[in-house]
Amino acid sequence: MILKIVRVLAVVMTGLLFSGAAASAQGYPNRAINLVLPFAPGDAGDLTGRVMGEELAKLLKVPVVPANRPGAGATIGTDNVVKAKNDGYTILLAPSAALISSRILNPETVPYDPFKDLTPLGLATRSPLIFVVRNDSPFKTFAEMIEFSKKNPGKLRAGTFGAGSLGHFAVEIVNSLTGAGITMVPFKGAAPAVTAVLGGHVETAVPAIGTVTNHLRSGAMRGLVISQKFPEFPGVPTLAQLGYRQNILEVWWAFFAPAGVPAEVTAALVPAIEKVAKNPAVSGKLAALGIVQDYVPPNRLVADMREEYKLMEGIAKKAGLVK
Repeated sequence: MILKIVRVLAVVMTGLLFSGAAASAQGYPNRAINLVLPFAPGDAGDLTGRVMGEELAKLLKVPVVPANRPGAGATIGTDNVVKAKNDGYTILLAPSAALISSRILNPETVPYDPFKDLTPLGLATRSPLIFVVRNDSPFKTFAEMIEFSKKNPGKLRAGTFGAGSLGHFAVEIVNSLTGAGITMVPFKGAAPAVTAVLGGHVETAVPAIGTVTNHLRSGAMRGLVISQKFPEFPGVPTLAQLGYRQNILEVWWAFFAPAGVPAEVTAALVPAIEKVAKNPAVSGKLAALGIVQDYVPPNRLVADMREEYKLMEGIAKKAGLVK
């Protein structure tokens, strides 16, 4: 009886070893990949991740399972991936705020170093920020708005989606470049800031373009300057087009894995992410959300992150947001 049990166990163990070897021989990936989305369901970043995740699954031939981990400005979900097993089966679509501004403004609540604790896989998409005014605003151009603000210090108010937000940084960049002295007014989100413009409570707002596309289409609002050209509204210029040395910043989303993933992981994921980020079918789905595909490879992504970090840290210190 004991001999029989031993033989059965031997067969089972041999089978397990064989199946494990077979799975290993298949290479990466050979099972489902968890895609952590540090956003609430329905958020622009969440929708972006789900659209791109579907296409990644087709290319990688394994399920890519979206998992929402919202909270603390996307830092909770980001930290989940930092602490995940670095086998390539947990990856992240992170917004710029979780990697740059949150680290600058609230270092005590951001437990990770974005340059050391994550493996970059490529930037995929951007959402331009735009200065908007109501359709009956006296400002027909960005230059007219700046001229008014210079002549009337403190009277031009710009609504943003919170102190320390990218909208806030956009206002500070414009003030630094022009000397306009625009007053930043923080709101609890981009939608309330836009509502304040429509209600005449502030003169301008700086939301991501997806928040105001319907207002721009209907003519209820007018765009004066944008961080990056947007195909649907080609008449809205960037600061660079107006002769300034610096554009305002914008929201971007990039893919990452935990630090130290094997080379075979990046060899599989990086080209797949590039293909998805350049896929015209994906572009059509995301454009309606105010999101532009703009692939940036891992090495350039890190260089751009360092440059943006340095710029934003300087702005934050000059504006008194940090010491």
